[in-house]
Amino acid sequence: MLFGKQRAVADSRSPSNSKPAMKENFLFHNHCYFSVCFFLSDRQVERDVTTSYKSSTPTIEKLRKKEMGEENKVTLYGMWASTFVWRVKIALKIKGIPYEYVEEDLRNKSEFLLQYNPVHKKVPVLVHNGNPIAESLIILEYIDETWKNGPKILPEDPFERARVRFWADFLDQQFLGSLRLATKSSGEAHEKAMKDMFEKLTVFEEGTEGFFPNGTPHFEGENLGFLDIVLCSLFGSPKVGEEALAMKIIDPERHPLVHSWATAMNELPVVKETLPPHDKMVAFIQSLRGNSLD
Repeated sequence: MLFGKQRAVADSRSPSNSKPAMKENFLFHNHCYFSVCFFLSDRQVERDVTTSYKSSTPTIEKLRKKEMGEENKVTLYGMWASTFVWRVKIALKIKGIPYEYVEEDLRNKSEFLLQYNPVHKKVPVLVHNGNPIAESLIILEYIDETWKNGPKILPEDPFERARVRFWADFLDQQFLGSLRLATKSSGEAHEKAMKDMFEKLTVFEEGTEGFFPNGTPHFEGENLGFLDIVLCSLFGSPKVGEEALAMKIIDPERHPLVHSWATAMNELPVVKETLPPHDKMVAFIQSLRGNSLD
């Protein structure tokens, strides 16, 4: 099986998921925008109507039995522009795990996604032998604990493991919240949000300096760790954010460690292979940015 092999999912769609085109596009844009550019965290529950299923809709047990028919089958449900999906893709590649990739249309979610992730109804969802796992950070831990061969993603030492979990959660819960406000606002509110964002990035940089005794991040091969994967999914291509948003999120003078960290990871083949093309991402983000400020 090839890495990231994509298949089309043919299924019926629930009529209760449909909305007027303009409103549906706006909700879709808001969901995707900072799946990509940090507009939404992957834990934020989006406004979804309750989905009613036809009697013919497969139950989660039927889906699991189907998936379990193939031993060690791995399927990833995602969306091409989601930073949270990028994390999972990078982890699977680092571990050398073959998987099947299913691209989701978040404006018209498949029954598979709604059944596998009924709480958040969001990507990414990793399905292993019929068992679905949601939330990107939880998926990373599951991958590392399930596939013992290959590079370790989390440290063996419990204290070091706790440290990287803490700072990964800080980025998702603290830093992204500030960045989300900065990208949605203008004028005085924008300036305030930017100030808060930089302050939190400073807290992150000062708190993670101890990870690099020599002062400069350096990677042997492609053995990225848990926090590396989270960081490169957010800052893997700083120029995209600068061009699309006219915002310098990572300043080499203000935050030299984070800048050198992101730059070093952005040169790795596994990261280059995972992140979408520069021009495609810029156009996508600019379109969504315009809609969010209208």
